[in-house]
Amino acid sequence: MATPPGTNGTNGANASTLTAAARVLIAALAALAALFAAWFAPQPHPWAALAVFALPPALLAIGRWRGRRTAAYWSSVLGLFWFSHGVMVAYSRPAERWFALAEVALALVIIFAASGPGMRARLAQKKAARNQAE
Repeated sequence: MATPPGTNGTNGANASTLTAAARVLIAALAALAALFAAWFAPQPHPWAALAVFALPPALLAIGRWRGRRTAAYWSSVLGLFWFSHGVMVAYSRPAERWFALAEVALALVIIFAASGPGMRARLAQKKAARNQAE
């Protein structure tokens, strides 16, 4: 599918116009990918673990950096999975607890960074409607 002239196929955004929330989201996704790379490097089949764990946050970070708004949505959806996975591992495998707790913290940052702009816009819309009614 061809992109219209004068656009770069990024829904009108580029790296220089990213909001603070988008930058936090990209940084958290990149940090999560790096965490998974460090966590699963000593495994017997590190490439399989990296493909399953590190590749999705890395691709989402690239997608959000390129301005894909759906990357933020999928980041928050997968953030719930990463949060649940981290809690489960922290509880069940004491040797991996610190990796898992870091995963939980990064998942929370991802969820809030991905959901924050939409929540702010929704609350601002409600406030504007309330002020207009007065």
